[in-house]
Amino acid sequence: MTVAAKVKQTIATLDGIKSTLEIYAAQCQNEEAAFIYKEGSLVVSEAANDLGKRLKTLEFEEPEYGGL
Repeated sequence: MTVAAKVKQTIATLDGIKSTLEIYAAQCQNEEAAFIYKEGSLVVSEAANDLGKRLKTLEFEEPEYGGL
């Protein structure tokens, strides 16, 4: 598995985690817990965005990794 493929897999995993946290926040009755879930979701989203930027750099530097 190439580095680019691993990064793409990690981004997909982070997107799944973000969605799960958003579901927990929506279903939670405790406002404080819901806030913590929302904050966690934002942090995970930022990490996924940062990795997405890194992926674009990888694909630019190594064009053979593009489209995998």
